[in-house]
Amino acid sequence: MRILEELSTREKIMKFLRENRGEFFSVDEIISILGIDLKPRDVYNHLAHIAKTIRRRSNGQEVLVMSYPRCRKCGYIFKSIDKPKKPSRCPRCGSEWIEPPRFSIIVSK
Repeated sequence: MRILEELSTREKIMKFLRENRGEFFSVDEIISILGIDLKPRDVYNHLAHIAKTIRRRSNGQEVLVMSYPRCRKCGYIFKSIDKPKKPSRCPRCGSEWIEPPRFSIIVSK
């Protein structure tokens, strides 16, 4: 296996999430832990592609899961988002105090 420096950004993220299977991490935590020099929106884009890659390579045995973002002020849960991202504002109360989504790789049954 290639050493970490030779891995692409997506491969680094996949490797990290697989090594910490079952633990959930925010995009900011992933950036910080891996020392990735990318903006959060770029990492969200990578995570969308990683979800497809993991599912395809494992024949559906593994999946990338996301805990939904939540408004820290009123508790609204953003269940209607279709791709990984952190919403900017709560539609219920207008607060910008949003808990970001968190990601993990799990083994599906």
